[in-house]
Amino acid sequence: MTTSTASAAPREALSHEAKRMRDEYHSADVVIVGAGIFGCAMAYALGNQGRSVILLEKSMKQPDRIVGELLQPGGVEALEKLGMRDCLEEIDAIKVFGYDVIYYGEEVKISYPQVAGDSSIREKAKGIEKGRPEGRSFHHGRFIQRLRQKVLSNPNVSVVEATATDLVRCEWTDQILGVEAIRQGEPDAYFGGLTIIADGYNSKFRKAFRTDAPISKSKFWALELIDADLPMPNHGHVLLSDSAPILLYQIGTHETRALIDIPENLPSASLAAGGVKNHLTNVVVPKLPARVRPAFTAAIARDRLRSMPNSFLPATTNKTPGLILLGDALNMRHPLTGGGMTVAFNDAVLLSELFDPAVIPALDDHAAVLSAMRTFHWRRKNLTAVINILAQALYALFAAEDAQLRALQQGCFEYFKLGGNCIDGPVGLLGGIIRQPFVLFYHFFAVALLSIWLYIVRGKTVLLPVRALGSVGVFFKACQVLFPYIFAELRS
Repeated sequence: MTTSTASAAPREALSHEAKRMRDEYHSADVVIVGAGIFGCAMAYALGNQGRSVILLEKSMKQPDRIVGELLQPGGVEALEKLGMRDCLEEIDAIKVFGYDVIYYGEEVKISYPQVAGDSSIREKAKGIEKGRPEGRSFHHGRFIQRLRQKVLSNPNVSVVEATATDLVRCEWTDQILGVEAIRQGEPDAYFGGLTIIADGYNSKFRKAFRTDAPISKSKFWALELIDADLPMPNHGHVLLSDSAPILLYQIGTHETRALIDIPENLPSASLAAGGVKNHLTNVVVPKLPARVRPAFTAAIARDRLRSMPNSFLPATTNKTPGLILLGDALNMRHPLTGGGMTVAFNDAVLLSELFDPAVIPALDDHAAVLSAMRTFHWRRKNLTAVINILAQALYALFAAEDAQLRALQQGCFEYFKLGGNCIDGPVGLLGGIIRQPFVLFYHFFAVALLSIWLYIVRGKTVLLPVRALGSVGVFFKACQVLFPYIFAELRS
């Protein structure tokens, strides 16, 4: 297969009339709805192939979101392949070298694993071990604006500020021909041989093509801390205790994002108990490192509270002629591990390879496109299945709700303390560096077996027989955590 040349300079559009067709007749090879993470990446990649692209976005103002602020090393690598690495510059992005996991006050450093040979995700930075890949964290809105500027520089892409309202269908074949939209208050329409819907987690078009819906059992509530004294700079912080996890990571020179997971119907966050602010003040603050509490308390008093649902949605194969759903409209996982943007950029890389003009000359060849989408669905799983399953499984452990899950949570932390491959493997999977589902399976059940051993031996001697019997429940719980998400990834 001919690989994509997305990182090269844009090729001239296949037709010299392409720009006039976009401007006057609103017609292109492809119409993309949504100039977010995936939409920008896909528009730029297809434009670089010489495709004529119309990218629709309801508002080109800088977005103000509380997630999509940490890009794992595997996402940085994909951004490089797309020729968009420079979008990480001039936005006050912070280098990320790994994680600091704090379990009831005890810390363990989890660095991204060393990468052998030359790698585009590797940067030799002063004070950092050679060969260690890096992620980046930043204000989401600043990054989005840089991506949009990059797309606007592509001569084969026209960006239009308009709100897509409906799909245009062929009356005889029911295939999708484009979208209806509202532009400057007036109805309009945009046509393409292929329409890509990338309108995010709350997609207005998804329900017309899928019978399932995103599952959300908790929300991340966000604060922005100013000049917080983090225990381990240039690392994401995961705080584990007897309540849901807390995330801390720097997103600018002076700003740190705090994300507090609050499950549905949590009594301490109910209106009767004083609401979310009461939960943050009385439950969360005491669990924070003492050095972080002043900045966190100040943020509670200063910030408006915002939240985002933590959603899970497995991917399905796109089967509609003329249309494909991608990005969060297609597939979501819990944002605990910060894998969403890494998935999106890698999807754009893979799809640009499958859509290379040498393979599919015209994107209105619906049979060829649908065949490519079947290939895409399964080939992407070496990375996305790992990130999706890991995100859901880790959240189940980190937000442990019963004795068996708490045993697995403790076992996970003790596993990290062993160091070596017990760190490199899991964080390599999380960072999009290791793309082997079997490695995830191996480490998860290694954690489960260690959890069982600790569950048995750390109790009173007289209770050994009882705890040995109870360990069966720990193993069963591990299977309950992992296998539903494996089965979800095996669906077509």
